[in-house]
Amino acid sequence: MNKILITRPLPASVMQKVETFGDVTARNQTTPLSTDEMLSALCDYDIVLPTLGDLFSEKIFRQIETPKCKLLANFGVGYNHIDVEAAKSRGILVSNTPGAVTDATADIALTLMLMTARRAGEGERLLREGNWQGWHPTQMLGLHMSGKTVSVIGMGRIGEAIARRCHFGFGMKVLYASRSEKKMDFPSMQLPSINEAVAQADFVVTAVPGSASTKHLVGQDLFASMPSHSIFVNISRGDVVDESALITALQTGQIGGAGLDVYELEPVVPDALVQLENVTLLPHLGTASLEIRTEMGDMALKNIEDFIEGRSLTNLV
Repeated sequence: MNKILITRPLPASVMQKVETFGDVTARNQTTPLSTDEMLSALCDYDIVLPTLGDLFSEKIFRQIETPKCKLLANFGVGYNHIDVEAAKSRGILVSNTPGAVTDATADIALTLMLMTARRAGEGERLLREGNWQGWHPTQMLGLHMSGKTVSVIGMGRIGEAIARRCHFGFGMKVLYASRSEKKMDFPSMQLPSINEAVAQADFVVTAVPGSASTKHLVGQDLFASMPSHSIFVNISRGDVVDESALITALQTGQIGGAGLDVYELEPVVPDALVQLENVTLLPHLGTASLEIRTEMGDMALKNIEDFIEGRSLTNLV
């Protein structure tokens, strides 16, 4: 019987299903695994279902020559917290849960765009603090979103879902920067470089995977290329953005605002960002709905089931 470790609490229906897969240990803590816990996971279990923050780095794998674990069935589409090559070198397969997160993450991107453009967070704070003195014609004027230009950085599943919402929902012009051209059933234009893609954008949204190649992809140079009124949104991975450069761009008026769902050193959010009124900050809500988290769990279990039954993994990384 396979020994399986679930590193965080999952939706109840997912937990009920996984109990039928083998000898299951479900960790109750909501915090990431410690170093000792990761080493124990690799040594004591056949299958581990980790998630964001469980930092299975090359340093961790290097400490164990012959791990018992043969599968890391990641809960989430992003897997930059797992050194996949180091895992493979120890005979460990890695899977993820793409597809399930697409629409929910795209919805959060649009939420951040609207909230930042229309100063919704700032307005709510004003009201909750008892400082609203009533409507007047020039109160809290924001940026109208309909008909504007959006530049999407990374045109994968999520990037396309964001672009689709922008075009069909708000009549926006869609520009994008991506490694390859994407054929879509609505008007869009690929630009040769990221800097060119953002130069004429009212909104810039990053939708690239987290990896060594995308770390600090967005920094001082990119913010300098954006119009001063434009709004930057990140729903990909926190370390895609150089946060210090973003803070400077916001403080100096180099860009108009930002909407963030992810952070470079989660759960730490720089106080400088917290203090800025032209920033919308969400606590990594991209996939935070019961339906989506259940679908993600079911997809992770499908990969585990494939492994147990000796089939090719549905979502092998």
